[in-house]
Amino acid sequence: MARDADQESRPVIIKKYANRRLYNTDTSTYVTLEDLAEMVRAERDFVVYDAKTSEDLTHAVLTQIIVEQESRGTNLLPIGFLRQLIRFYGDSMQKLVPSYLEFSLDSLTKQQEQYRRRFTNAFGNAAFDAMQDQVRKNFDAFERALGMFTQSQSDAANAHGEGAEAKSEVGANPGGADDIDTLKAELEAMQQRLEKLSRG
Repeated sequence: MARDADQESRPVIIKKYANRRLYNTDTSTYVTLEDLAEMVRAERDFVVYDAKTSEDLTHAVLTQIIVEQESRGTNLLPIGFLRQLIRFYGDSMQKLVPSYLEFSLDSLTKQQEQYRRRFTNAFGNAAFDAMQDQVRKNFDAFERALGMFTQSQSDAANAHGEGAEAKSEVGANPGGADDIDTLKAELEAMQQRLEKLSRG
């Protein structure tokens, strides 16, 4: 059955059952992880819910797809990258990593046709050099955004330090919660800067 325009604009709902089977509610058929990988390649969005609890399992299933693809021997994720990624879990930089990875992959996606042409026509290391150059540009943009974040964090810390004595004189409580809110706001501001840089 063909999907109408309204259906095409909505993500396909996939239900995951206790026996680990995945059910496509649009086509009323059971699907595999490879079927879902094909949907991703075709840029067809889907969401995965636990059939019993309605818990959103999309992140876990997408991760499963990556693990399955990697286990087939075509490795997109170098060992060094995986080690670095693991180190970020629980690190103070953890919140910045998703924004940076999205920023980098978005940039690569926008440039992919240009890269394809270069890889098709280039000889020697010219195409690889072009790819490295783009990666360097991505890192530079991220470092600039990170520099803005750390500078604003430093300014906030200085302002907090200058006001600490005055706060203690009037019996103010330590501002731990305020510091967390400030940090969250700065993270959000940095994410917005990253998005502007990626669009630029």
